[in-house]
Amino acid sequence: MEVNEQLIKACAKGKIKAQKELYDMFSPVFYVICLRYAYSKAEAEDVLQEGFVKIFKHIAQYEHTGSFIAWMKRIVVNTAITFYHKNKRHNTNYDYDLVVERHDDVYEYNVADFTMEELLEVIQELSPGYKMVFNLYAIEGYKHREIAEILGIDINTSKSQYSRAKKILQAKLIKIKDKDSKNIYEKR
Repeated sequence: MEVNEQLIKACAKGKIKAQKELYDMFSPVFYVICLRYAYSKAEAEDVLQEGFVKIFKHIAQYEHTGSFIAWMKRIVVNTAITFYHKNKRHNTNYDYDLVVERHDDVYEYNVADFTMEELLEVIQELSPGYKMVFNLYAIEGYKHREIAEILGIDINTSKSQYSRAKKILQAKLIKIKDKDSKNIYEKR
């Protein structure tokens, strides 16, 4: 999905029709990103709306270097992080234990084993702090040092929350897989 220069320029000039076109083009994709970070669908919708307001407000500052879609995505993710800070929900999830990440108990899943809805649901069930760290590290590719700076937490807290989020997600995915396997055998 590409965005042509004329659409970007029209949005920068405040043309409502162009802004609606851009919103219609990318809101479904960015909504899924917002759902990964938000605590509820309503919160995800708020983050999405606020993200697009920021995109339209700053679109004239886009320097036409690099991907425009990546530029917009960065704004949406940063908006989700700001929303997270405003709600201060992560304070209840602080854990300063030093966690050494182990790779010998890696579970491998084929993405096709789960629907997008199942994966999104298990991520959304994480506590806000775990969800934020998991999304930033595993999906967005931030380093734990960067996450610690962004969220204002200790680097070991970031590592701990990621490790625990991963274990929770693995357990939930195993339950889904077992449930699906059981349903297949019952149908036979």
